[in-house]
Amino acid sequence: MPADPRNPVATPTGALAHTLDRANSDVVLIVDDVPDNLAVLHDALDESGYTVLVATSGEAALQRATQAVPDIILLDAMMPGMDGFEVARRLKAMPQTTHIPIVFMTGLTETEYLVAALESGGVDYVTKPIKPKEVLARMQVHLRGARERRQTRNALDAFGYATIMVRAGDGTLLWQTPLARELLERYCGTQAPTTPEPVLAWLRRGLSQLALGEPPKLVLERGATRLTFRLHQQTGDSDASAENGDWLIVMREVSDTAVIEAMSLSFKLTAKEAEVLYWVVKGKTNKDIGDILGSSPMTVKKHLERIFVKMGVETRTAAAGMAMTRIRQLHPQFEG
Repeated sequence: MPADPRNPVATPTGALAHTLDRANSDVVLIVDDVPDNLAVLHDALDESGYTVLVATSGEAALQRATQAVPDIILLDAMMPGMDGFEVARRLKAMPQTTHIPIVFMTGLTETEYLVAALESGGVDYVTKPIKPKEVLARMQVHLRGARERRQTRNALDAFGYATIMVRAGDGTLLWQTPLARELLERYCGTQAPTTPEPVLAWLRRGLSQLALGEPPKLVLERGATRLTFRLHQQTGDSDASAENGDWLIVMREVSDTAVIEAMSLSFKLTAKEAEVLYWVVKGKTNKDIGDILGSSPMTVKKHLERIFVKMGVETRTAAAGMAMTRIRQLHPQFEG
């Protein structure tokens, strides 16, 4: 016998998400403090093949959402205690639930309340008294989009891509693959839901000039390795403007360690000399190179003098030109 929606049964934390049959049914969380409203929607959704969870308060809704991570949430706007607007804001602030589409249910039709619903994180709203057929139709639209985004995330995870999803409007890092998490921690020292400031600034600058074409890549350097960011595509709510939308960003780490080793072998340089020559090729000054390698400009100058002798040149321009020619032969993909 199905559970009575008027008396929801608590499920131990962590157990619920593992017991839901997601392969054959989308999971819907209904949040309403009025049992009769719950019963009407529960029966309609259950008959349509959905797996239905219920909560009768804002606090219970947050607990259920983090336990089960439903595919969509139908959320009553006005409840005693924590209202639906605050529930939505908290759900959108948590990385594990920020991607869940929220459809508000409200008896309030004034514009200010509808705007509040959307600003707090809702993707849509239906007015009371609830019409189950209307709710089902609106749900299907948002579930389709959520399903496509979930499939994309699963594919990116499976193939090991370093990809993040950022909401341009408020700068929230909504989602990231495991490799992306590792790279952002290493290069930027940040964790979700914080988007690194250089990345967010680059994204917003690029979106403001989107009419001119795809923005140039962002490059963050860390020694002889660099992390590039490329804008992939907008996802999520198709009605959202570019400046407020959710964007997939693809990251790629490139290491020039092999390039430095090739210069060392080609010109019979020590490891340190090869590093100095690498940064000369990259256009760095002696002071810049000293800061990067932890040496003084005078030490860098002495390394360069020995490099010039070994390469048979007299200037850094000639050394850089000869090194670049050799690098292009061995590593055509090198970005000098």
